[in-house]
Amino acid sequence: MNTQTLDFNEAQVLIIGDVMLDRYWHGATSRISPEAPIPVVHIKEMEERPGGAGNVALNVAALGARAILFGLCGEDDAGQLLQQGLQQSHIQAKLLTLKNVPTVTKLRVLSLHQQLIRLDFEDNERHAQAAKELQLQALNDLNHCNAVIISDYGKGALYDIPALIAAARQRHLPVLVDPKSIDFSLYRGASVITPNFKEFQSVVGPCKNDHEIQEKGATLLKQHDIQAILVTRGERGMTLLQQDQAPHHLPTQAREVFDVTGAGDTVIAAMATALAADYPIKDAMNLANVAAGIVVGKLGAATASVTEMRHVLKAALSSEGIMDESQLMLALKEARSRGEKIVMTNGCFDILHPGHIAYLEEAKALGDRLVVAVNDDSSVQRLNKGPERPINPLESRMAVLASLKAVDWVVPFAEDTPERLVSQCLPDVLVKGGDWRQEQIAGSRAVLDNGGAVKSLAFHPGFSTTAIINKIAADVALAD
Repeated sequence: MNTQTLDFNEAQVLIIGDVMLDRYWHGATSRISPEAPIPVVHIKEMEERPGGAGNVALNVAALGARAILFGLCGEDDAGQLLQQGLQQSHIQAKLLTLKNVPTVTKLRVLSLHQQLIRLDFEDNERHAQAAKELQLQALNDLNHCNAVIISDYGKGALYDIPALIAAARQRHLPVLVDPKSIDFSLYRGASVITPNFKEFQSVVGPCKNDHEIQEKGATLLKQHDIQAILVTRGERGMTLLQQDQAPHHLPTQAREVFDVTGAGDTVIAAMATALAADYPIKDAMNLANVAAGIVVGKLGAATASVTEMRHVLKAALSSEGIMDESQLMLALKEARSRGEKIVMTNGCFDILHPGHIAYLEEAKALGDRLVVAVNDDSSVQRLNKGPERPINPLESRMAVLASLKAVDWVVPFAEDTPERLVSQCLPDVLVKGGDWRQEQIAGSRAVLDNGGAVKSLAFHPGFSTTAIINKIAADVALAD
């Protein structure tokens, strides 16, 4: 993925769903009300911007794509502000206005960048006839887009979701759904649905671990003929589940979470825009993850621009050293586009010695780029290394490895084996030190099935981390 060619200007995304107006009132608090135990907010700034499906459209437009938005609003001041905000953002808004019906509005009161309260203004009555007319208009525009987003907030703008999906899929358009209903049969045939983890569990039941997420997600995919489910998991990142494929997980890109408002809108907008521009689904997921990491660092429902995404991606692709999984996947994509051969190995690498150095240099000689996956501290302890291990914490071990000339990228993993990570990276050559048989090396089957090679490299005799530690302990004991 070349950051310089990250261009969505030719992408056209149709968004249909529940539009609303987001209002933000900002002010200072310096006292508690004498009327009730609540803070008094002195409002100094008011902001209005499109929300719901409108915010999805803002995110699409911020990436440089053409956003075509269908929704319902009222003939009121909030509706006028909503339409003005969409027009200012160069969104082609095709909103049906309803008489005597208020525009759905969410008012958030904030102080010191913290939400104190949210007030919702809406009419819960369903307007089926208007929704039916809206859908007919949207169907006429399907020939003018490359992807479709169905933004379901349960406010009554969507008339017949299955028919809408079927019509779009008949035209071979990717259809992405941000679901509200727990009845996923409504989304039958969708290309991607993007529930958050709470929404996912409300459909499939509690998931205690990744295996249960995968197992229950697979059942859901087949049951409703859905091609993929992208589960957003907050600080645990996101997981892509596809029919008959291994799950693909990315850790969160966010370095500091400031406000998660609208992050789901950003994810589905970035994913749909990338798919509309013919990016493969895993690349689209990577871009969505990058975009989400940007917006949660901003206040309120925000957007990520192509410029911001290029900056994040460029930092990931041009860097050599310590990376998270998301950055590594993008770096591997760029390296492969240049025809570079990827070698991968793993280990604890607690105390580096000459045997490690020679081994890593031999591994690097097998290709152009060497990836070293490192056990985190908890997994080191679980590997029968003892409660005193590791001697050096993960950050220190990775920093030392990253400083070696032979090592290009260092990435941590938390499981007992790196099988999941290896299966995602799919290196050209997977290596392991010692007398491991090929079938014993974690991830070997995935690499071999992908046409790669698996090799065992002998450690140089006379060097051992455990022996070094034991010698130090013996010397200390003698000194005492």
